[in-house]
Amino acid sequence: MKQFIIIILLIGLMGCEGPVPRKPIKVSTGTSIKTSVARSKALLAKEEKLIQNIITKDTLHDYKPSNTGSWYYYDIKKGSTAYTAKANDVITLTYNVVDFENDTVYSMADIGILKYKADKIPLFPGLRNSIKFLREQEVATFIFPSSLAYGYHGDNQKIGINLPIKSTIAILKIEKAQDSL
Repeated sequence: MKQFIIIILLIGLMGCEGPVPRKPIKVSTGTSIKTSVARSKALLAKEEKLIQNIITKDTLHDYKPSNTGSWYYYDIKKGSTAYTAKANDVITLTYNVVDFENDTVYSMADIGILKYKADKIPLFPGLRNSIKFLREQEVATFIFPSSLAYGYHGDNQKIGINLPIKSTIAILKIEKAQDSL
């Protein structure tokens, strides 16, 4: 009888081990991610070369690099106020979109005057970052690689996939948020 109890206890203890996870049938090596990264790096290098060619040919303007990966020059620079948009400020602006062949994709009239809260705006990443460089009544032209423009998806209308763009942005008014006052 003692042996029977010991056998039942051993079976019970072995049964309490819990489920053993199954191993995956297919092991991912990450080659698709590595391929995507390599393709993105090659695309960015190609676009940066195009941007440098545009900057070299345009001797009328003094281009400056932004800290986000775009290049810009001022069309109208106002040095009187030092305030640039901060989070939650309401910004009134307009902009256009031009391709690298200088063909207008969207004019300022097409887009109209927009009023958005900074850092809460549903615009492409380059524009969202660029409005923080400008002061009220300033106008600047930016050159964006496709990764800062509409990316690999485009805008489902006039802007195709991986299209680098130029955009002239005009900040008409900045209304400071209550917590910024």
